[in-house]
Amino acid sequence: MFSPINVRILKNCLKLPFRFFSVTKNLCSNSEDEVLFEIHNRTGLITLNRPKALNALNLNMVRTIHPVIKEWESNPLIEAIVMKGAGSKAFCAGGDVRAIAEGGPGCELSQVFFREEYRLNSEIGNLKTPFVALIDGITMGGGVGLSVHGKNRVASENTLFAMPETAIGFFPDVGGGYFLPRLKGKLGLFLALTGHRLKGRDVYFAGIATHYVTANQIPYLEEEILKLNKPADRIQELLNSYHKKCDDYNTHFSLNQHLETIDNTFSAPTLEEIFLRLQENKSDWSKKQFEVLKKLSPLSLKVTMKQIEKGAALSLNDVLKMEYRISQRFMEGRDFFEGIRSVLVDRDNSPKWQHKSLDEVSEDLVSSFFTSLPFGRELTI
Repeated sequence: MFSPINVRILKNCLKLPFRFFSVTKNLCSNSEDEVLFEIHNRTGLITLNRPKALNALNLNMVRTIHPVIKEWESNPLIEAIVMKGAGSKAFCAGGDVRAIAEGGPGCELSQVFFREEYRLNSEIGNLKTPFVALIDGITMGGGVGLSVHGKNRVASENTLFAMPETAIGFFPDVGGGYFLPRLKGKLGLFLALTGHRLKGRDVYFAGIATHYVTANQIPYLEEEILKLNKPADRIQELLNSYHKKCDDYNTHFSLNQHLETIDNTFSAPTLEEIFLRLQENKSDWSKKQFEVLKKLSPLSLKVTMKQIEKGAALSLNDVLKMEYRISQRFMEGRDFFEGIRSVLVDRDNSPKWQHKSLDEVSEDLVSSFFTSLPFGRELTI
């Protein structure tokens, strides 16, 4: 793991003349590091290095990545930043929510982790330095927060995207309230509520990835990026050329045939109405979505719907501040901990939610998740 001493060494390294970085430099890393940092010419490379844990994001990783990105953003010798996941399975499968749940309601980790994770999401979203996330593999939850707010997200046929938080009694955080309502029509709300998984080119067609490159071409793309002497000037052209080379004009978005139904159904003013429209539709696809939704936390669903509605009119930073409030309210309740137990601990997939139906979740309760936190606990960015 990157120690504070190693971070200081890295900062000092970055102040050296450019000639020291004309070849690959693996900075202050060893085989046990959970995040690896390298500089190639003028490009900084970040590798999430927990392949056995599908590169799941923990607090130490957040604390390691954030100061380095800030340093690279302010360093004129660094013109681009690339982030990828180690191994062949995942970019980042999510945040280490199990560790948070094990701390119990109100634990300090639940305050600190979300605060620092959301600040990192904001940092990535506000970068002026060109940023490329190679989301070649599982990209869910916290992994979405590390990638989707950056300028460039490169998917492959291995990419598996989802925001499945409603299944664990939580909500699609890490800026989900910002990027999801900005997808076409009501697609974002559909993804937020159902946790529907998108694979391969669908991640690009949905507007979550900016480019699609086949997995066998990803290493060559990475190599070419890292060889660029002036990445700020040429990285966009390079990404576009690889995307064009890997394009398949015969492939279409798998949800195309359902987009009209999604828009008609998820434009309903209430969740109760969404449920009713799915039931009335009679198609097999609508029946399947209804079956998915009725198993999820009613509280999570209602909070998520309000989050997406409010987020459509907010900046990324304001969404993250709102989501921090929501996250802390969930830490005070039962559903998050029950969801983690059911899905990740006992794995019985039979959660006993605090509320048995949508009718039991009042508007006042939902609104309470968006109210100010006690003095000194609000997220500041």
